[in-house]
Amino acid sequence: MSNDLNILLLSCGTRNKLVQYFIKEVAGKGLVMATDCSDLAPALYDADKHFIVPRSEDEEYLDVILSICKENNIKAVLSLIDPELSLLAEHKQAFLDIGTIPIVSDFDVAELCFDKYRMFEFLVRNGFQTVQSYIDKEKFYYDVEAGVINYPVFVKPVKGSASINISKVTSKEEIELLFSRFDNLMIQEFMDGTEYGADVYIDIISGEPVAIFTKEKIKMRAGETDKSVSIIDERLFELINDFVKKAGFKGIIDIDIFRVNDQYYISEVNPRFGGGYPHAYESGINVPEMIINNINGNVNVDVVGEYDEGIYMMKFNELRILKKQAK
Repeated sequence: MSNDLNILLLSCGTRNKLVQYFIKEVAGKGLVMATDCSDLAPALYDADKHFIVPRSEDEEYLDVILSICKENNIKAVLSLIDPELSLLAEHKQAFLDIGTIPIVSDFDVAELCFDKYRMFEFLVRNGFQTVQSYIDKEKFYYDVEAGVINYPVFVKPVKGSASINISKVTSKEEIELLFSRFDNLMIQEFMDGTEYGADVYIDIISGEPVAIFTKEKIKMRAGETDKSVSIIDERLFELINDFVKKAGFKGIIDIDIFRVNDQYYISEVNPRFGGGYPHAYESGINVPEMIINNINGNVNVDVVGEYDEGIYMMKFNELRILKKQAK
């Protein structure tokens, strides 16, 4: 096995644990590098090497990342934020041409995830139960009158991440106000049930889901899971397996699911590491190792459901202190 198994994590932000896990798995075989547009992103300082780069929407961004990959013999690149996933997927060939594998789903799949209403339509079309959604507020008002849906509901951006600009609303007046202030909004049914998260790895060589870790979310904070407990339910595994194959995902994804009246409803998907992934890793679902296997041309063994139920994750705050050198 070569000693240049270098991996690059883009937009690492506060994902220190993830950087640490990759360093542990890559140990002795290569380096883990990280980028961010801010030098105050704490996860940068856990990496073996780090780079401060432009924001992902800047036009020179892609060239900067490609040159980092080329100069540092990067074997695989991953992004930890949604807006960057489509960019990586769209330019996958440019990375492959320099020997770097982007660990990301195909462009159309990444775009599907980023457009919550298109994902709703995909789920309905393919027979999956999902959260009732509207982009036409008049159709929503009609369904309220007909008793199909009731307040409260959520109003959120069709394309959004990190739970930004999500409002729980209880009246037509509030909906009118939000729709007059913001573009591209959707209305989503309020699911009065239990929320679950699934961390899934779809082998990038075989295309098979080889790892599924499911957890019940106990407490959320800023759109991320703060406390959760591992669960095992074969019915849920089957649902996830069927869904990821129909959608054509690749690599690591994070799925939000609701359970209401003993029925599972798929809500949305992030085609990247979710903020709650450390729960899966600490429970024995080692996705960084699976990524390394794939980089080395090996297909992963199926470990779906191979973890214990009743393992709790509790997040807490940690600090990193940095003294900047005078320029």
